[in-house]
Formats: sequence, structure tokens, C-alpha cells
Amino acid sequence: MIRFIIVVIVVVGFLILSIPILIFEWILGKFNPRLRDISSLRLVQNVFKLVLFVSGTKATIIGAENVPQNEAVLYVGNHRSFFDILLTYSRCPGLTGYVAKDGMEKIPLLSHWMKRLYCLFLNREDIKEGLKTILKGIEQIKAGISMCIFPEGTRNKVPDAPMLPFKEGSLKMAEKTGCAIIPMAITNSAEIFENHFPKIRSAHVILQYGKPIYPKELSKEDKKFLGAYTQKVIQGMLDEHKTLSIK
Repeated sequence: MIRFIIVVIVVVGFLILSIPILIFEWILGKFNPRLRDISSLRLVQNVFKLVLFVSGTKATIIGAENVPQNEAVLYVGNHRSFFDILLTYSRCPGLTGYVAKDGMEKIPLLSHWMKRLYCLFLNREDIKEGLKTILKGIEQIKAGISMCIFPEGTRNKVPDAPMLPFKEGSLKMAEKTGCAIIPMAITNSAEIFENHFPKIRSAHVILQYGKPIYPKELSKEDKKFLGAYTQKVIQGMLDEHKTLSIK
């Protein structure tokens, strides 16, 4: 429980102490929006790295060279834990917005930072509103801001269960912009927290980035079912992880 308490103190402490920082960055954005964006990105990345450190998380990173450094992409990954977001966001080389469930928009301060970092809130019950979110994501990618989505639609909460089917609509952001899809395979992240809630335990996590997938280079059939194709690539990486030691 000690790790859990420390993580809560770090997160809550940051949200409270960041109030004046949000005000400062709002002012900074009036003069230099780009500097404000990079400042926000690096600040939150460092907080996430601190949370991962105090939680005792050890990460093995594979395929980091597959992530383009100077172009907007669509990150796509499997989803087992809240820590998937901390683990992946802390490694983004440039501005990246995450697609989150709309319920998170109601959380004070946290939602302010998420909006500041170009995150979008998806209403999974309203198709029309969901489409608006995807269209906004397309706009952001065209503006040079990467996006990240977990196409299973929710955290897969059953240990060792196969991935939930990817929702094809979530890959429209890559299909309509032509940007690269960066498949991400994450193994053992639920061992940090979810598998023994409310305790946080030291865990060894694997994060693997696959080679960029460019929709225009795929066959007509694979383009039609881009979600299924990307899921198959991620599953292949997850299968590889079974041969690796994560003790």
C-alpha cells in the first residue's frame, strides 16, 4: 500500500500545484503556442516517469527505432492497465493526444491538462458524437499532432484473455490522413496495479513498437479491415513476448 499512497500523493500534489502552471502556460501560449505545447508535454512526461519510478516499474523497450521522430503518427495498442498511458506517453517524441472515454472530461484539473495536451474525449454510446471525435483527431494529425488510441474500446480486465476485437472506426484517423500507424504491444502492465487492486507492486513490463504501417501500402482487403490487420500485427508481438523473461 505504501507505493499506492506515494503515487496518489505525487498525482494529487501535481494537479494541485500545477494550477499556477496552467495559468502561466495559458499566458505563454498567447506569445508562443509551440513553446507552451512542448513545455506542457515535457512537464507531464517527467511526472509520468516519476510515477513509474515510485511504482517500481521496470520497462523493457523494443523497437524504439520504429517510431518516427518528425512526423505525426497514430499510435495503436492493446490495453490492460491505466499504466499503459503513463508508459507510452512518457516516451512520445512529440505532441501526442490520446483518445479517452468521455467520463474523464468531468474530472477537475485532470481534464484541463488532458485538453492542454490535445487529448480527445470519446462518447462510445453516441455514434454521431463519436464520429466528431474521430474527425477532430484527423484534424490534429493533419496539424502535426500525433494521436494514440486503444481500439479495444476499454481496458481488457480478464487476465491472460485474448484482445477484444479492434473497432474499425478508430483507425479512420490513419486511413483519412495517410499517416503511419505505429503498433504497440504491451505485456504485463496489469501486474502494476489492476491485478491486485488497490496495491501497486513492482513489475516488469514490455513495450514493443512495431514497424510503421502505411495504409496506402496495404492490399485492398487489408485496407478494408485495417483494425483487424493492425490487431494481428500486435498479437504477433505479444506472442513473441511469451518467450522473453519478465521477472
